[in-house]
Amino acid sequence: MKFMETIIKKIDKNNIEGNTIREAGEILKNGGLVAFPTETVYGLGANALDEEAAGKTYAAKGRPSDNPLIVHICDYEDLRRIAVNIPPETDALAAHFWPGPLTMIFQKSDEVPYGTTGGLDTVAVRMPSDPVALALIRAAGGFVSAPSANTSGRPSPTTAGHVIHDLEGKIDMIIDGGAVDIGVESTILDMTVSPPMILRPGAVTAEMFAEVIGPVDIDRTILNAESNIRPKAPGMKYRHYAPRARMMIVQGDIRDEILAIRQLAYAAHRRKKKIGIIATSETLPFYKYGIVKNVGTRENEKTIARNLYRVLREFDQEDVEVIYSESFAMTGIGKAVMNRLEKAAGHQRIDAAEIVKLQQYRRIIFVSGTDSARGPIAAELLRHQDLLQEYVVDSRGMVVLFPEPVNQKAEAVMRSAGMTMENHFSQQFDGESIPDDTLVLALEEGQKVKLRAEYENIKNIFTLNEFAQDSLEIPNPYGKPLAAYGECLEALRKLTGALAEKLNSMAEGEELWEKYM
Repeated sequence: MKFMETIIKKIDKNNIEGNTIREAGEILKNGGLVAFPTETVYGLGANALDEEAAGKTYAAKGRPSDNPLIVHICDYEDLRRIAVNIPPETDALAAHFWPGPLTMIFQKSDEVPYGTTGGLDTVAVRMPSDPVALALIRAAGGFVSAPSANTSGRPSPTTAGHVIHDLEGKIDMIIDGGAVDIGVESTILDMTVSPPMILRPGAVTAEMFAEVIGPVDIDRTILNAESNIRPKAPGMKYRHYAPRARMMIVQGDIRDEILAIRQLAYAAHRRKKKIGIIATSETLPFYKYGIVKNVGTRENEKTIARNLYRVLREFDQEDVEVIYSESFAMTGIGKAVMNRLEKAAGHQRIDAAEIVKLQQYRRIIFVSGTDSARGPIAAELLRHQDLLQEYVVDSRGMVVLFPEPVNQKAEAVMRSAGMTMENHFSQQFDGESIPDDTLVLALEEGQKVKLRAEYENIKNIFTLNEFAQDSLEIPNPYGKPLAAYGECLEALRKLTGALAEKLNSMAEGEELWEKYM
C-alpha cells in the first residue's frame, strides 16, 4: 500500500474548532479517509456512498471485503435515504438510544453501494453521540462509513495514539479527541427479523431493549473462519480485537479462576515464558508471577469495558507470549466484555476446575513452639527449593503472646547461608478456618498430637519427619550457642529437601502446562 503523510490534529470536544472539522469533511467528500473519536471507539471514516472510498477503507485496515461497514448519520431523517422497509419499532429505539452506542441493521436502499455493505442487501446504521463525530458527519455530507480505526483483527483503538500506531501513513487524517468514554463497540441489533436480534453485544443491553420494544433475540451462533456465509455485522466471523500473543480465558468460579491462573503463571515462570494476566482491582493482589494488569473493578464493569483494549495493546508492547484472562459476568455490559474477550482469544477457554484439581496442597504451614527459629527457618528453606507447583509457605507458633522478630542467632545462620528472615514476625497458629488444601507440618510429635486434638476440622496435620519420610532428628537450639543453630539449619535443610521431593512427586499437569502455553 502507498504511504502518505497523515495529518494529525487535536480537538477539544467542548470547544470544537471549525476549521479542523471543515478540513476533515472535505477530505471525506473527496474520497479520503479520516479517523475520528466516537463514544465507543475511534472510527475510520469514509464517504459511505462512495464505493471507491469503501475500498480504500478495506485496504487501509487490511479488512476482508465481506465484512460490512457501519454507516454513521447525524440526523434521524437521513435514515430513510439509505434504508427501506424500516420497521415501526425503529422510532422508539432511536428516541431512546440515538445518538448513542446502538447500530441497527435494515434493508439497504439503492444509494448504498455493495462495497460499503460487504455485498449484502442490508445496511448497518448508527448515530454516534460524540460531538466531534456528529460535527464531522455533518461536514462530510451526512453519511460516513466508519469501522474501528485499527489494523483488522487488532484490539480496537480507544485513543488517537492507538490509531497512529496502526494507521499513520495509510490514511489522510487523524482527529485526536482524547480517550473514548465507553471503550467497546456499539451494540448491533438486526431489525430485518422479528423480533429484532442482537448480533453483537454492547453498552445497550437486551434488558434495555425489552423496556422499550419488548423482548429481543440474541444471536448465539459464531461464524468460523472457514464459513462461506457472509457475516451480517462487523465482528461476527473473524478473529477480532486480538493481541499478538496467544490468549486464553480461564473460566470457573472466581476462586478457581485465581488459583488456576496462579498455577499457569507459576508453570510459565519456571519455563521462563513471558506471560500476561488480565486481573481486576479485587484480584490483583493474588498474583505473584507474570505481567499483571488491572483492567478495572468488578463493582463497575463499565471500567473493564473502557480499559480492555488498552490493556491488550499494552501486552503487545511488552511482547508477552501468552495472556490469561479472568472471565466476567454475562450480564449488562459484561456480555460485551466477554464477547470481545472470546473473539480476542479465538474462543480458547480453560476450565479452571481442571487446573485446580491437579494440586492437592496450596498452602504449607510449619508449626513450632514460638515461631521464632525452627519454623521460620523451615519455611524460608522450602521457599528456596525448586518446586514444580506454587505454594504459599508460612510458619506459626503454638504459643505466641505478641509478634516478635526471629531469634538473632537463627537470623545469623540463615544470613551465612545466603537467606534472611528479617521481615518475619512470630504469629499464633489459628486453625479455625484452615481449608483442606493446607498442609500443616509440626516440628515435634507432641505439637502434632495437640494440634489434632484441638483442630478436628484440619484434614492434613503431620510432623515434618513423618510427611517427608525421614527420621532425622530436628534439634532445638533455643538457649544454646550459635553452632547449635547451625546444626538445626542443616537438619532442616535436609528435611525440607526431602519434603520438596515428596511434593514434586505429587505434582501433576506437565502435559496441560505445555498445552496452555
